[in-house]
This record gives sequence, structure tokens and C-alpha cells, in this order.
Amino acid sequence: MKKTAASLLALSLAAAFAAQAATPKDTLVIAQSIDDADSFDPAKGFELTSVQAFTNIYQRLVQSDPQNPTDLKPTLASSWQPGSDNRSLTFELRKDAKFSSGNPLRPEDVIFSLGRVVKLNLDPSFILTQLGWTKENVDSFLKKVDDNHVQISWTANVSPTYVLSLLSAPVSSIVDEKTVKANEKNGDLGNGWLATNSAGSGPYQIRKVVLHQVVLLTANPTSPGGAPKLKNVLIKNVPEPAARRLLLEQGDADIARNLGADQIAALKGKAGVKTEAIPMASLYYIQFNVGGNDTLKNPALWEAARYLFDYKGIANDLLKGQFDVHQTFLPKGFLGAVNATPYSYDPEKAKAILQKAGLTNVSFDLSTSNQPPYLDIAQALQGSFAKGGVKINVQPGLSSEVSTSVKAHKYQATLNAWGADYFDPNTNAASFAYNPEDGSKTIAYRSDWHIPELNKQVLAATAESDPQKRVALYKAMQESVLKNSPYVIGLQARNLIALRDNLKGYVQGINPDMVYYSQVSK
Repeated sequence: MKKTAASLLALSLAAAFAAQAATPKDTLVIAQSIDDADSFDPAKGFELTSVQAFTNIYQRLVQSDPQNPTDLKPTLASSWQPGSDNRSLTFELRKDAKFSSGNPLRPEDVIFSLGRVVKLNLDPSFILTQLGWTKENVDSFLKKVDDNHVQISWTANVSPTYVLSLLSAPVSSIVDEKTVKANEKNGDLGNGWLATNSAGSGPYQIRKVVLHQVVLLTANPTSPGGAPKLKNVLIKNVPEPAARRLLLEQGDADIARNLGADQIAALKGKAGVKTEAIPMASLYYIQFNVGGNDTLKNPALWEAARYLFDYKGIANDLLKGQFDVHQTFLPKGFLGAVNATPYSYDPEKAKAILQKAGLTNVSFDLSTSNQPPYLDIAQALQGSFAKGGVKINVQPGLSSEVSTSVKAHKYQATLNAWGADYFDPNTNAASFAYNPEDGSKTIAYRSDWHIPELNKQVLAATAESDPQKRVALYKAMQESVLKNSPYVIGLQARNLIALRDNLKGYVQGINPDMVYYSQVSK
């Protein structure tokens, strides 16, 4: 009965806010789809809704500067020192840091937080297990030095610089060990309780979550970063983009997220509303199955395809500016990203390339999701490739079915999208330019593309401590993949949102977790 009453309270608050002509002055009201979230435990939550909440509920030892994401700033740590062995980091913790419970931050909280991620072994755990950590050995790599210092070590051949990037990911959020353990059941390390509760030090804390319906956050005035400017954040589940737009236009929401190009166009010029198109670390690309047949593994087809992708036509006309043209595997905004776009739509040049290679009557099946914008883009590609003499047979299907077929190499070509798992260039390099032959389901593996030299470069980049040398390695890899690979990377997505024009201080970055509510005011 207690849980039901609390659920009804949260829902009644949502209904009351929606019924007003304007949102409450002390509450930020957000309309978006939250059907994806099934847990707000940072060791489990990997969906857009939960990841967007984590930066506001939890803090990490280090985090990206909102104004300059490639710059890592101390957060719960006040400083750090790499070990002489290049396989450890010692962190000094902030002496004044407290959790929302009032409990002070301790080395034990850091050890518990990182260790439980590996021990639970849920979806985001791979971000930390790549350090060589396992359920059996992780405790030996996390050490309390004294009451204000903690040491983190690893066996993988990766640099402290790279490890800092991993420690800035949402999965590395620090939880209050005492509070979580008090709510542990059947050895679950608090996972069940944290699904709808919080134990962090961020500017907000969870007041109530009704999964797939409403998320209500309330201020944490003792947060080490300072109290937020607004008392509450209310995120309401509004599945339809048109309904989200209407709520914003009427003043019943302060922010409407994940709108389509049509909704943004309808809001242009509306009084009291402003729109934004925020670059996302999400790339759309064609991928060929090199093991499919002799035509598909011919580099001439890959090169010709780069001239048959109507980049500007799709980005500007079909998708109405919702996407940017982007042709390399690191999204714009990432360390070392190459933003050159040397390829443009040129059917005649593509014909010449195919003719020189002796490729005639070329056709292939293109598998893709039956949802927009995938199917829209695929159909546009069907038309643009036809003008170069290449026939595309579009094969739409459920996203899960397409993904399963691609992972099993049961496809000829696919149109897909890839988003960054953490804010470091390795997150994409280890997918597009890495096929370690160990069964890892990277994009290169799914293309059946064998690349021993690129594999070495990817590993060298994670081991490199010098930032300039590391950037040079990623630039060289991007240029290599751009010119000669079974991918045609064409587009970088934008997140289309709209806000009431009285809002100030809202910040949203390129990665899903880079959503900041603490400085928002009305």
C-alpha cells in the first residue's frame, strides 16, 4: 500500500503540473518518452532516459567540463597522481564531499561503487572490465591508502589518461555504500532498490520514480557542487512527439525532447519558444559484409558507394537539417575527430570506378530498421545509387531482427547507426577499426573485415599517455578507414529539442549523459 500511495502521489503531481497554464516557478517540467528506462542504478541503466539522469543524481571522481567536454575536471576527487608503473592512479578525495544522506564520502564508497559494477556484471560493466577486472579479482585492484586517498590499478596495457576517461563514464558513478548496503536484498548489492531510488551526491536526488510514467527529482542542497537553482525536476512520459510539442507550446512543459523535424518546423516563430539542434555522438552509415560475395568485398564498390551517398540531399532536404554530413568514425566534438568531408554525391565518378574494376550489374540487399529515419534514408539511397547504376534492394525489418542477422553475418549490406558508449575516442575506434578475432561483436567483426594493422593502432592509442600523440593515432586511423573500409559513414545526428524562452542555464552536450539541470532557472 505504501508503494501504491507514493506512486499515486508522483502521478498526481505530474497531472497537477500539466493542468496549469504555466509550470511552477520552482520546478523544471520535461516532456519526453521514458518508456526505455527500467533502472536508475548506474551499474545497470544504459538507456537514454536513465543515462540522462545520472549526471544530475550522481557524481564521478572526474567528469567532463560542460563547456569543454574533452577536458576532465576533478569532481569527487580533488586531485590524482599516476603511478610510476603506468598501471595505477591514486586519488585524493574532496574532504567536504557528502552524499544526499548526509554520509561523508570515503575511500570505501569508491571501492564499493566500482567493484559492484564488475560483480553485478550488467550491460555497462564492459566499460570497466576492459581494465582486466573480473568478479574474482576486482577487489585486489581497489585499495584504500588512507582515510582520504584511494588507489585504482589495472593489468590491461592502457594509459592512465584512458582510464580517467573510463572513470568519467556514468557507470563509474560513486554511490553511498552505507545507504545502498542498508537496502541490499538477497546479495543484489542494492541493485533492486537503486532501480527507483538514489544514493548519490549530485545536485538532485530521486524523490519518486514510476517506471515508464514519471521521474521526480528533488534538490540535494548539500551536493559538493552546490545546491541547484530549481527545487524539482519532473520528467513526464509523453510518447508522441506531436503531444510533446503541444505541451511545450501551451506552456505545460518547459522542455520537449527528441522532437522530429516536423515538430521543430511547426514551432519556428512561435511566441515563448526557442528550438535547438544539438549534435549527438550518433553516426549513420552503410556497412558491407565483406564475407558475402566477391562484389561486396571489392574495395572498388566501397569507393564507388562513397560517391553514391547523397549526403547533402539526405541531411538537408529529406531530414530537414536534423542531421549533419559527417564521414569519419569519430563524431564531431570528440578528441581527435577529423571533420573533413572529401566525398560528395557524384554518380558519374562512381560509374567510372565500377567500370574500371570490371563491376557490372551491381546489386545488393540493404537491411535496415523499419522505423524512421532508417527506412527514409534507405529509400533515398536506393534512388541515389540507382543513378550510378547500382541496384539496392531495401529489406526493412524489426531493429532486433536486423541486429541479430548482422551479428551473425547473415546480410549483404546494412544501414545502421552507432552511438558512443563513453566519452573517449576509443569507444568508436574499438568498433570501426578493431577486429581482434576473439569473437568481440565490433562493427569490423560484423563486416567480417580482418585488419591486423588497425588492431595494433587501436591498442597503441589506448596505451599512449601523450595527448598529442594519441590524437595523431586516432586521426591516422580515421583517414585510413575513410579511404579504404567497407563502411560509408555519412551522417551525424542532432538531438532536436525545444524550450520555453524564459529558461536560462540549460546545458546539453554531445554524449547522452551530458545533460545538466543544476544551473537552470526561470
